[in-house]
Amino acid sequence: MTGREGSLWRVGHGREIELGRRSVIMAIINVTPDSFSDGGRFETVDAAVEQALLAVDEGAGIIDIGGESTRPNAATVSPSEEQARVLPVIEALRGRTRALISIDTYRAETARLAVGAGAHIVNDVFGLQKEPDIADIAAATGAGLCIMHTGRDRAKLPDVIADQVHFLKRSLAIAAASGVNSDRIVLDPGFGFAKETAEENLELMARFSELSRFGLPLLAGTSRKRFLGAVTGREAQDRDSATAASSALLRLQGAAVFRVHNVAINRDALDIADAMLNARQEFERKRPT
Repeated sequence: MTGREGSLWRVGHGREIELGRRSVIMAIINVTPDSFSDGGRFETVDAAVEQALLAVDEGAGIIDIGGESTRPNAATVSPSEEQARVLPVIEALRGRTRALISIDTYRAETARLAVGAGAHIVNDVFGLQKEPDIADIAAATGAGLCIMHTGRDRAKLPDVIADQVHFLKRSLAIAAASGVNSDRIVLDPGFGFAKETAEENLELMARFSELSRFGLPLLAGTSRKRFLGAVTGREAQDRDSATAASSALLRLQGAAVFRVHNVAINRDALDIADAMLNARQEFERKRPT
């Protein structure tokens, strides 16, 4: 599957979203004090909900709620603390927007409670390999799954795509064994997650289209990542233009979903990329054979 082929991502609570024909934005809402670029901004339920609704107004189709920072060396929080942060936000949002709600967690119990509270998608940054019971929860509830690649807590293969294939094949086997249908799954190559150098992340960008071998929709999450700062010399909060540029480039390589902090600038960049792809498709349709 390429990023231009329309398909339905089937998610929880009987919902679905079309992927491929128009890029979809997943807005990041961190209900945390210590996330790397927006920690402390949306710690209260009211602040998180307000930011989520603004993101929807700016063009987000998915809201991704997280209660624990995943930046390198971040402090681990208890499951109960994570749940106390995210569940009230999900409950408040479910009656106020038709946007899909995603829970950013690697904990099966948090995923179960979040889906029960109204979340449609589970976004697991450990790709089902830390708590595989998340796959059982997705199968039982019909929740969508975002399976992310990570190099944390293990030895990686030297080739960036070979390591993606090695890790994600195992994740997909876990999902299949639990009975998760493939139309519930999106894959995320995990930019910045134990990709320690700018060069490694840039190679992953350059070879992103090779991930189409899985035949599944792809998510790109480059937002404000350190490798963008290495290229531009800018600090995290000043990397939104670089993020938008990387989003547009990855759209041309087949990404369908984009996880970002700043929705508006990425929506504009992706609308241009979508329009160019539509123009190319129309030209190819009309071109004499």
